[in-house]
Amino acid sequence: MSFTDIPTPANGFYVLVTGANSGLGLGIGTRLIDEFLQTRPQTESLVLIVTTRDQRKGDATIKNLEKHLRNVIRGYEQKLPGIAQVLQNRVYFRQERLDLLSLVSVQKLSKKLRETAPKIDVVICNAGIGGWTGINWPSAIWSILTHWPTAVTWPTYKKSGLGWVAKPQIAAEKMVEEPLLGEVFCANFFGHYLLGHYLAPLLARHPKSEKTRGRIIWVSSLEAYDHVFDMKDIQGIASSMPYEASKRLTDVMAITSTLPSTSDAVDQYLDHPRSSDKTSKPRIYVTHPGICGTAIIALPLVLEYCMIAAFYIARWLGSQWHTITVEKGATAMVWLALASQSTLDTMEAKEGVGKWGSSTDFGGQERVDRTEVAGWGWGGILGEYTRKGRDPYAKNVTKESQTRFVETGKKCWEEMERLRIEWEDRLRKAGVGIEME
Repeated sequence: MSFTDIPTPANGFYVLVTGANSGLGLGIGTRLIDEFLQTRPQTESLVLIVTTRDQRKGDATIKNLEKHLRNVIRGYEQKLPGIAQVLQNRVYFRQERLDLLSLVSVQKLSKKLRETAPKIDVVICNAGIGGWTGINWPSAIWSILTHWPTAVTWPTYKKSGLGWVAKPQIAAEKMVEEPLLGEVFCANFFGHYLLGHYLAPLLARHPKSEKTRGRIIWVSSLEAYDHVFDMKDIQGIASSMPYEASKRLTDVMAITSTLPSTSDAVDQYLDHPRSSDKTSKPRIYVTHPGICGTAIIALPLVLEYCMIAAFYIARWLGSQWHTITVEKGATAMVWLALASQSTLDTMEAKEGVGKWGSSTDFGGQERVDRTEVAGWGWGGILGEYTRKGRDPYAKNVTKESQTRFVETGKKCWEEMERLRIEWEDRLRKAGVGIEME
């Protein structure tokens, strides 16, 4: 795609989704199309920017999205003849390459977007890896038979690789010493963290008169366990549960991003130290898809069907978190992307800053629910009422646990900014870093 082919429609709504070629990422893309056409005025167009690691996956993703759009338009055309052309001109697709395990790849994409996109409204940080090597089957079978809904909602029987590190960021001939970079940490969090920083100027291009903000939506998990997170091993290299540790880091960073204790680091990260009538400071939100069937952990086909069956049984036994399909799993991310800023601000003013999750009722009707975060609760409010869908091992929030949570958030933000700056300097000195300006 040449720069002249890049879609930049007037009154465009620009959404970037990482890892959009399959699973939840593709579900986010299709649901965005559906809800955008249903809820946004006809004068507004969606520009959906999808990232994949190679051209083949990118082409397949665009093909799938175009097929979905045609099916949606066909349904509208049957109800309202002549509407097809109007809707076709309201959705544009753009594909880009991104390897989150390569910091230079993140920089290259960011620079290209800064040169070619007039703004970005939403970045949905979805891509990631599990880092799992298998399943402890005796433990899994026993857990499911004795505690069915809990065992398939907060599983503890997945086996993870230990000591996994990303490939070197700098070629050996450059003779530059570089520290280890956790593979799961880099794919799930740090690559996205850098992407958000570099795209912050595009996200900030919302004058105060628009009464909205650019949004960075981090996709977390129900498995963001507090007990597996260690500040001394923030990258989870030595952890037996690096995926879960990376998601706990995601929760802590997102929720504390609005607090006074992290404001200096967050302002530096978002490159927005002062207010302006022409720009608005972006917001960071955290969400999760519930439990949906994806290929993030490889299973034989027969076991995939067994997994889906187990999810349905859990839903029928009362679990609200078993969304099962990726389209329903995308509910919370798409809602956060399209909801008005006043709606989000009003809800947070009433219930506090929290984690938004995709959920369903017994019959599979999807909705968005607040999700408890260990040490913070549902909204950081002491004494808040207990809600459905709680981890059975959760503890009530106390002033002490909340203080620890806030202090951990401050330390995490300081450490991530230190790590970001160090890697930028290292890449620059090696002559491989990409300058944004």
